[in-house]
Amino acid sequence: MPRVFTCILLLAVVPGAVSAQVAVRGGKVYTMTGPAVEDGIVIVRDGKIAAIGRAADIAVPEGFKVLEAAVVTPGLIDARSVVGLAGYFNHKHDQDQLERSNPIQPELRAIDSYNTREALIEWVRGYGVTVLHTGHAPGELISGQTMIVKTTGNTVDDAVLVPTAGISVTLGPSSLRGGGQSPGTRGKQISMLRARLLEARSYLEAREKSVKKEGAKEGEKDEKAGEAPPVNLALDALCSALRKEVPLLITAHRAQDIASALRLKREFDLRIILDGGAEAYLLTDELKKADVPVIIHPAMARYNGALQNASFNTPARLKKAGLKVAMQSGYESYVPKTRVVLFEAAIAAANGLGLEGALELITTSAADILGISDRVGSLAVGKDGDLALFDGDPFEYTTHCVGTIIEGRVVSDTPR
Repeated sequence: MPRVFTCILLLAVVPGAVSAQVAVRGGKVYTMTGPAVEDGIVIVRDGKIAAIGRAADIAVPEGFKVLEAAVVTPGLIDARSVVGLAGYFNHKHDQDQLERSNPIQPELRAIDSYNTREALIEWVRGYGVTVLHTGHAPGELISGQTMIVKTTGNTVDDAVLVPTAGISVTLGPSSLRGGGQSPGTRGKQISMLRARLLEARSYLEAREKSVKKEGAKEGEKDEKAGEAPPVNLALDALCSALRKEVPLLITAHRAQDIASALRLKREFDLRIILDGGAEAYLLTDELKKADVPVIIHPAMARYNGALQNASFNTPARLKKAGLKVAMQSGYESYVPKTRVVLFEAAIAAANGLGLEGALELITTSAADILGISDRVGSLAVGKDGDLALFDGDPFEYTTHCVGTIIEGRVVSDTPR
């Protein structure tokens, strides 16, 4: 794609000090709600998109800062990450993504470990990533919770979109324990999960029965109500999954582990999201019937162990089968401490999805799966003014992200 436009962000501007009143003009604007707009413009007023269309048809309001780029897309969404809990130093002091003291800890909140000042956040933001679904990593049977944040903000309260987005579960080899510790086998994994979910169901029923009957006067107690069980943070977290308030984010790669996840969903009537899914192409009919979306493993993950049957074309195969699919940067215990979801989607673009199909993986599809499409994932009037600016085709190796905007504010302007 010719680089007709160049970004005119003069680097003297301090990110965060830039007004939320901005007009972004692009040689091609991918709204993700229809065909790309040639010579388009996006007007962002007070952090929200106020207008979008052809530049010839929309007047720029007086006083708005005007930016230009060859290609403009919605801000990118990383559908599964540990950034902010895992840090780039790769030392104990910045590695809060995995607590090894117990195999089942659903009560661990991501918001209590997220570091808004982590350098990796700034790094991925420079590649157009405006939203992260981040939290506790795969590696324990239930490692903790995940959350959804914007890649900006001084505190976690500033950044957070969804404080509890999922509960991280891992099936297969990476959460097995040795030395006679449990779980030591796949059978034990499922047995432990079932036992804990059954315990949570009983706990939920007991707490519901202890609630004062509807219409009872103050101080009057339901004769059938028992004493409420003591508060249990772990069971409270699992109750939110039983009530379908949050999904279980189940990391599974082998077909047999994916099948186990589907059995858990049926038995407990859960919402689940499949994370990883290296062999998901073997169970497309089953996943579609169960309405289970897939956050596919990073395209450039190491294809060994449980991922030995992974493939570059799996996203295209799953999408062709009618499944909802998003891309992630993922987690690995060593290096790289984070991948860049833009690069991972580029591999999918070259292996069956094409530019717009791959862009869906990190915009609209990710937003739909994560339940945040009312605010982000596409460029439409009323949605957050989150944009990524490029000096060419976003998936070309020689292209740079020349600007990232979150809610109308320039948060990155260093070409990468």
